[in-house]
Amino acid sequence: MADEADVLRILPGRLAGAVAAPPSKSIAHRALLCAWLAGDPACVRGVGPGTSNDIDATLGCLATLGAVRPGPLGERRAPPEIPKPVLLDCGESGTTLRLLVPIVAALGRAATFEGRGRLPQRPIGEYLAMLNGRGVLLSPPPAGSLPLGLRGRLLPGDFTVPGGVSSQYVSGMLLALPLLPEDSTLRVAGRLESAPYVDLTIAVQKAFGVSVERIPASGPVFRIPGGQSYRPVSYGVEGDWSNAAFWLVASFLGSKLRVEGLDEASAQGDRAVRAILARFAAAGASDGPIVVDAAQIPDLVPALAVAAVGCTRDVRFVNAGRLRLKESDRLASTADALHRIGAEAEASEDALLVRGRGAGADDGRPLFAGGEADAWNDHRIAMALAVAGLRSRDGVAIRGWRAVEKSYPSFFDEFRRLGGEVHGIDVR
Repeated sequence: MADEADVLRILPGRLAGAVAAPPSKSIAHRALLCAWLAGDPACVRGVGPGTSNDIDATLGCLATLGAVRPGPLGERRAPPEIPKPVLLDCGESGTTLRLLVPIVAALGRAATFEGRGRLPQRPIGEYLAMLNGRGVLLSPPPAGSLPLGLRGRLLPGDFTVPGGVSSQYVSGMLLALPLLPEDSTLRVAGRLESAPYVDLTIAVQKAFGVSVERIPASGPVFRIPGGQSYRPVSYGVEGDWSNAAFWLVASFLGSKLRVEGLDEASAQGDRAVRAILARFAAAGASDGPIVVDAAQIPDLVPALAVAAVGCTRDVRFVNAGRLRLKESDRLASTADALHRIGAEAEASEDALLVRGRGAGADDGRPLFAGGEADAWNDHRIAMALAVAGLRSRDGVAIRGWRAVEKSYPSFFDEFRRLGGEVHGIDVR
């Protein structure tokens, strides 16, 4: 049972006003890593300590690793003797872990990666298959993935990464391979899920002076020239469509919000939220559900599931099996959260069906009965429950609301500033 201080009650109501989208967490991770490799972490504007727990994890790891030595690649490598490993605490950030492992390997640093929450159980095995025997030895514990030891120095060559588990493996290798002295090739086996995140990685690398070439082939193949150097540039991080989605869903359900700082032409895949909400709004009566393919937009599912309850038709999210590998099992946790506040949702192996209530933004009736639900230590479930509380009959109590600190620490401050009634404790 959660402590009372970890429970917030959201009362029914509407939000109104302007809200600035927080900086994109996905872009910030990548930009900070590129800037660090360029020797000037401070050249990234708009993010820093306190931006979110995940960004703090990346900043902490970079501070532990210390400055990248200036000069040619060979001089930036670790000395030939076996160095003492550094301990890199990734917190609960899967992005920090998966992007840093190949970078640390390419620099020849010895390290032990550790983490908390569900991170030690989240997949890392793909790196074992890719990197072990390629100049690197990765040593995970007998069960789970962390703590993970890393020794050696990555050698250039041809690498194959599965595309169906996490695009972060692809992004991590793309960030690391330009550091090697010779060219490398990276092949993606099978369908590349969350492909827009790979596009983000390549775009950030380009901004820092590093190029990656796509090779026309039957599947995604990348040629990465070796011997490249990241160059410092003044880099501003754009607004985050993934976290802005919760404000956009609140607007869809009747709040009068203006979300600022979003790039409508962004490479972020989650900008699809606007088009999906437009589909929901335009849907008429029909026997069949609206089908949303979640393969490229898994982080949008908790927010869109709340919006789906306001649809005139049911909504089925498909190709969503990877949601089971997030901060929570998001298929189970989203369905559970909706059930506990009076909505109908059913999770299957790789899909989520949400029953529409036939009332949208212009209908004053509650969509949710209300009640108490657990955020499952998942920031996106906590924010989804808060938005649902606005269209509830009795309000929604959220256990574990502090999970928002992982990506959006000021979410409930903004929620209250925009007119939301938040009861239980002083948020700040």
